[in-house]
Amino acid sequence: MLLLKTRFKYALVIILNLTLSNVFAQKEDFIQSLNHQNHWVDSVFRKMNKKKRIAQLFFIRANTDKGQAYEDSVANVIKDEQVGGLVFFQGGPVRQVQLINKYQKLVNIPLLIAMDGEWGAGMRLDSTISYPFQMTLGAVQDNTLIYKMGQQVAYDFKRLGIHMNLGPDMDINNNPNNPVINYRSFGDNKYNVAAKGIAYMKGMQDGGLLTTAKHFPGHGDTNVDSHLDLPLLPFTRKRLDSLEEYPFREAIKAGISGVMIAHMDIPALDSTRHVPSTLSRPIITGVLKDSLGFKGLVVSDAMEMKGVVKYFPNGEADVKAFLAGNDIIELSENSARAIKLIRKAIRKKQITTEEFEGRIKKVLAAKYWAGLNHYHEISASDLTEDLNRAPAKQLVQQLSDAAVTVIKGDAGALHLNPLLKTAIISIGVTRETVFQTELFKWYPNSTSFLVGKTAPEAELNALLQTLKQYDQVYISINDTRLRPASKLDYSNDVKNFISEAAARNNTVISVFANAYTIANLPGVEKAGALLACYQMTDELQRSAVKVITRQLNPTGRLPVTVNKIFTTGLRVGL
Repeated sequence: MLLLKTRFKYALVIILNLTLSNVFAQKEDFIQSLNHQNHWVDSVFRKMNKKKRIAQLFFIRANTDKGQAYEDSVANVIKDEQVGGLVFFQGGPVRQVQLINKYQKLVNIPLLIAMDGEWGAGMRLDSTISYPFQMTLGAVQDNTLIYKMGQQVAYDFKRLGIHMNLGPDMDINNNPNNPVINYRSFGDNKYNVAAKGIAYMKGMQDGGLLTTAKHFPGHGDTNVDSHLDLPLLPFTRKRLDSLEEYPFREAIKAGISGVMIAHMDIPALDSTRHVPSTLSRPIITGVLKDSLGFKGLVVSDAMEMKGVVKYFPNGEADVKAFLAGNDIIELSENSARAIKLIRKAIRKKQITTEEFEGRIKKVLAAKYWAGLNHYHEISASDLTEDLNRAPAKQLVQQLSDAAVTVIKGDAGALHLNPLLKTAIISIGVTRETVFQTELFKWYPNSTSFLVGKTAPEAELNALLQTLKQYDQVYISINDTRLRPASKLDYSNDVKNFISEAAARNNTVISVFANAYTIANLPGVEKAGALLACYQMTDELQRSAVKVITRQLNPTGRLPVTVNKIFTTGLRVGL
């Protein structure tokens, strides 16, 4: 009997191990899959006429927060043009799943669904989890956490019926005033950006999601938003090769499935006047495909942006994007017009048959890799619960714990006496913060104060006088904006208050804002201790309190240079 039980126990172990192996077995990556003939791709390709083949290259915009008339207009385009895919923007998860199911019924070949999710589904959808911004992740030293985040994001996207993430952002943000990349980048160190981008990418791809490194060849050192105009990248080819292109080159070596092209004027790579990189064959085919050997999906940035249509209106940009080498033409102003113009370019033999057919088959191969050869509807049952599962929330807290960075102060300056009279001040807010409520649990002899972004000078002076009654002060600086810019939207009076409060003995400041904002807070460096916390989330506020109360040893490192005092890689050990 004992022998039978032992055999049964070992049999269970073997079965369990085999089951786990199957669950975590990684399928062949997309780039590798392109080396094999695909009979499904060939079969689907043969059944399409030229117009339908061209349509596979076009991905159009979709939302679930614009009402029925808008949704119906998108449905008409899908049905009439049989486009290749959709890019979803703002809305809600249940509505999006229902809409995807509806839209998929309108096409003969299943739509490839994409979404910008640099920090997860929460970047676009309500009722879903947002992971930390990439700049926050740039401070994290354990890249396995970022890989795990990629896996969780892949789960969310696939659960939503999405097959492709238009991320990660692999720009090196070496311009603090960059208006469009900034906190979306992992930082200003090319090695850190590459390593973290690859960890995130691998997590997503191992989870069965197509990914897209952006914005090639690098949008980090610009001061113009390409949504509004065409930025100039005036650097030498040597500089671009060694810096901007580095993360993309490494991602290509690591097997990334897609690369998105930026709208930028880059004379060193293409001297043609006013030609954005998105429309440049020397850049896309010459540099990306030929020189760097990229074989995956080349995705244009949105073709409706001013940076591309300013100089090439009326569909000319779409044709040029096609001829330059883009496999996916994203968000054309008018896809029906573009398809007609591209058919005309093909008839004029402006592209070889081999190259044209190869592009279409590559898009179809992506659909096959994503499982669209066996398409089935997505279930909306328990969707919100699935997207807000406990392991994902726990990972957000782990990432936040790993990001908090002490950039000034020792243990003594940071961990103040909990018995002394303590002021806990939150600035830039209108109600008590998580930072205050959590810190109050550890400092019972404390009082909370709120300071608005534009608090009047008289009120601020009165508070400074009141603080003389306190032995020690904890201050949180908060940016409540949806997109945290490099400079806080505080009045000069509030900034002066921060400077004066920092100069007092026993002051600890935690900055829940873009790290670059520290440079625009003169005097903040006088504080006894200073924590960079990168963005205002409940999780990061809890993490800061953990550091202050000795529950957590901070390991984060500054991902960007803020000024001469606070530079990339800085971390003060405690």
